[in-house]
Amino acid sequence: MVSHRVAGRKFGRKTKHRIAMKRNLVSSLIEHGRITTTLTKAKEYRPHAEKVISLGRVKTLHNVRLAARVLTTKGVVKKLFDEVGPRFRDRPGGYTRIRKLARPRVNDCSPRAILELVDYIPQRKEAKEPEKKK
Repeated sequence: MVSHRVAGRKFGRKTKHRIAMKRNLVSSLIEHGRITTTLTKAKEYRPHAEKVISLGRVKTLHNVRLAARVLTTKGVVKKLFDEVGPRFRDRPGGYTRIRKLARPRVNDCSPRAILELVDYIPQRKEAKEPEKKK
């Protein structure tokens, strides 16, 4: 089988499923700043995320519409253009990083990775104090 000039992985899924998976992964990355997925998915969808973030650097009607084709909700589009894009305005590229995790996935031993924005800072969850009973 010759695979010259054939780009992209299929992941054993139909076309519509692959497109939906791409939209969900990129939207989750923009929304949360970091996602844990398999290494091959991270490598495959990193360029797609970078292109969407590049659109978010300059807010024009055309860029908003192009980004809305990929992202799943209006809230994520708003976050892209109001928070994520302006943070990377002076950066010429390389908005994401892939960090490999030591332990593979439990059920099929697939190598896992973290796909995150370069300037991601984890938010600490504040512990709630237990309420005292009267």
